[in-house]
Amino acid sequence: MALQAMLLQLALGSALLIISILIGAFSALVMELVLTRWNDWLLRPPHRPKLMIAVAGVSLWVLGTITVAVWIWAFAFRLLHVFPTLEESVYFALVAFTTLGFGDVLPPHEWRLLGGMAAANGFLNFGLMTALLVEALRHVRLGQVDARRRH
Repeated sequence: MALQAMLLQLALGSALLIISILIGAFSALVMELVLTRWNDWLLRPPHRPKLMIAVAGVSLWVLGTITVAVWIWAFAFRLLHVFPTLEESVYFALVAFTTLGFGDVLPPHEWRLLGGMAAANGFLNFGLMTALLVEALRHVRLGQVDARRRH
């Protein structure tokens, strides 16, 4: 029975990881399309206010993408009855995702592998979304610098 429970957790955790990664990939695609659409405006002077808008917009976009992933894990925890309330499920998912650490809220022993997988998902999401944020802002800023040189 222990092997079956472990395999169930690994299967569920893998499915949640894949869903989260697909959402992140779709989010990156949409953000790229938005930035491409706004590229001409972003490259026209004044540059600094537009760069600030891009930083704020992309940061909020990334935060929203990570928030969606946290909620997916939280709903999964709740649907599996890992935690008695949605609030505890969200709290644990957020604590796991940020790799803050476990302490005051712990999953039952039979679900603890999911906690580690949620933490791995959070680590991966934060890394990928940070890279996306940096790349998007680098693209905007280099385009602005290039536009300034041409004029």
